[in-house]
Amino acid sequence: MASLSASLPKYMSHIPTRHTYLLHDLCLVPRNLSLIKQGSVRELRFVRSSNQTEPFIDSTDKLSDIPLLSCSEAIERLKQNRENQKGKQQFLAMYSSIFGGIITDAEAMVIPMDDHMVHRGHGVFDTAAIMNGCLYELDQHVDRIITSASMAKIVLPFDRETIRRILIQTVSASKCIKGSLRYWISAGPGDFQLSPSGCHQPALYAIVIEDQSLFDSKGIKVVTSSVPMKPPQFATMKSVNYLPNVLSKMEAEEKGAYASIWLDDDGFVTEGPNMNVGFVTKEKELLMPNFDKILNGCTAKRVLTLAEGLVRDGKLHGIRVDNVSVEEGKRADEMMLIGSGVLVRPVVQWDEQVIGNGKEGPITQTLLNFILEDMKSGPSSVRVPVPY
Repeated sequence: MASLSASLPKYMSHIPTRHTYLLHDLCLVPRNLSLIKQGSVRELRFVRSSNQTEPFIDSTDKLSDIPLLSCSEAIERLKQNRENQKGKQQFLAMYSSIFGGIITDAEAMVIPMDDHMVHRGHGVFDTAAIMNGCLYELDQHVDRIITSASMAKIVLPFDRETIRRILIQTVSASKCIKGSLRYWISAGPGDFQLSPSGCHQPALYAIVIEDQSLFDSKGIKVVTSSVPMKPPQFATMKSVNYLPNVLSKMEAEEKGAYASIWLDDDGFVTEGPNMNVGFVTKEKELLMPNFDKILNGCTAKRVLTLAEGLVRDGKLHGIRVDNVSVEEGKRADEMMLIGSGVLVRPVVQWDEQVIGNGKEGPITQTLLNFILEDMKSGPSSVRVPVPY
């Protein structure tokens, strides 16, 4: 940290050494300190995140000398900001119905502030994995976002086939062979009112993400969430209102766990913050919670289909979708999280209860292998080739 504080200009030397790393992490100070002009920073405020324990710094000085930027200057600063914040995820292409086309410059991947998805949360989204140049379960995910848009009372900006074609073309423009495609349908821009009646037209956005993180299939710990889950009307649609999900995930991380598990009002197991939950019971049944109060997971549904092969081979005695009590879940031989991001991730501990023998279960590992193989060489019903 000393090297950071040593590089700060003299007019910022009043900032304690222990806080200098926050200047960069919060983007209050660019990594390239030459971008700062003396006198341009008069006030700094630090926002505490879940893993920050340092006290706040609050200056009574007022922020002044804020530059009035031209469009070209703003774009240049966006570009510099992107260059200074490169992480494990790279954004290769974006489609915007506002632009009416596809862009590949990350600094231009922006949406209007008056889009009601931004300031009112009136939008829905979905994701499809890209594996070996194919989109996995694209049609299933497109059908789900259309259902979500209907539930959110958002008129589609295009018909289904046009949306599908736009998504495929966006991946094609990205040249991404392995990654993910995330896309949104919003009420669109128009004003800052509550009602979308002033929105000119709904909008479609899509972005292709290449994640350079290594895939991890090690067993993880989960905890029971104290954050209330969304009521079924909102939990069953994939909307952008993810604050409960974010708080639930943060709660888990604060407790040294990977994710939190939600329970419904009757105390039954429902889902994780962005994944479904599955169990292998002591009777060798694959058990998942009912989908009536939670998101209809595409990957979870595919796992249920692929697991039928284990029943035929005698490795499973049955497949059941039913109410799952916490007691039944914790005494299961195996537990897993299922979703397009984690695929099939083994859980070895829930709260203080070790699941099974505390190791990654064989059925969970087999189901993960099934999904990976399905993504690479499954039938045309789940794999859509991208014409690069």
